[in-house]
Amino acid sequence: MQGFDPKFRDLPDYIIGITKEIWEDRQIATLRQYYAPTLPVRSPPGVVIGNEGVIAATMATLAEFPDRTLLGEDVIWSGDAASGFLSSHRLLSTATHLGDGAYGAATGKTLRYRIIADCAARDNQIYDEWLVRDQGAIMRQLGVEPKRYAADRIAEEGGPDECARPLTPATDVAGDYTGTGNDDPFGQSYAEILARLMQADFAAIPKVYDRAIQIEMPGGVTGHGWGAVDGFWLRLRSAFPAAEFRINHIIGRQDPLLPPRAALRWSLWGRHDGPGAFGPATGAEVYVLGMSHAEFGPYGLRREWVLYDETAIWKQILMQTG
Repeated sequence: MQGFDPKFRDLPDYIIGITKEIWEDRQIATLRQYYAPTLPVRSPPGVVIGNEGVIAATMATLAEFPDRTLLGEDVIWSGDAASGFLSSHRLLSTATHLGDGAYGAATGKTLRYRIIADCAARDNQIYDEWLVRDQGAIMRQLGVEPKRYAADRIAEEGGPDECARPLTPATDVAGDYTGTGNDDPFGQSYAEILARLMQADFAAIPKVYDRAIQIEMPGGVTGHGWGAVDGFWLRLRSAFPAAEFRINHIIGRQDPLLPPRAALRWSLWGRHDGPGAFGPATGAEVYVLGMSHAEFGPYGLRREWVLYDETAIWKQILMQTG
């Protein structure tokens, strides 16, 4: 870990450690140390530039969810100290809605949801980031449908012409990290699997997935078996049948005491031209930022985690269609 604080033994220890320091130990000011002054943080609701913006967002979240925990389930990473690291950090967050804020008046409800954050790091600092939070799971646990929440946000922000713009290729910004991951065979295998599904080759599922597959889907939904995998990916692709599917980053890892794993960052960019996960077709131009983790076993892909932000997708649809 050349260039990093010696208290961190490896990259996963660094990522999990600074996350706990910032969120649970309340060392929010260390974001000025651990996050570069001009880094871009891209998430489906939009882009935040700089560590001061991250500090403001962190304080706002903790004011609304003061007991929030961030449990690191896995860090799937690539790179080295010389060229920079990329960590794909999957977290399970728990929180109680005890304060008023972006999610409305405090409800006292306890939440459980996942996040995946891809962070580029070098010299003890995060300098580029992509993040997807399971907003669908958050909203449903608060008793609000994601579509309703998106509509309310548009209205609160001044209407379709004035509201904050979700992340799209037009609103994205260039960052310093230009890597694409590594060439580990398990990362390549998972990329090939998703590419086949996005080409409508759903007959591939029994060939490449374990029959006992467990899939964790947006909205905090857990599914088991080939039918759950087929239903999820088919409904997503059906909603955007001609959208361009692109895999932006691929990591595979083989580490002691862990099954072979893979992490992908991918996108769909095109029209909402079909029925499926987002209701009847509207023709709206939509950008989906997706992140996925996978674990492999002796009979194929055995566990899969997929995240995208339902509220950001609905916001794009409603901004164009009312």
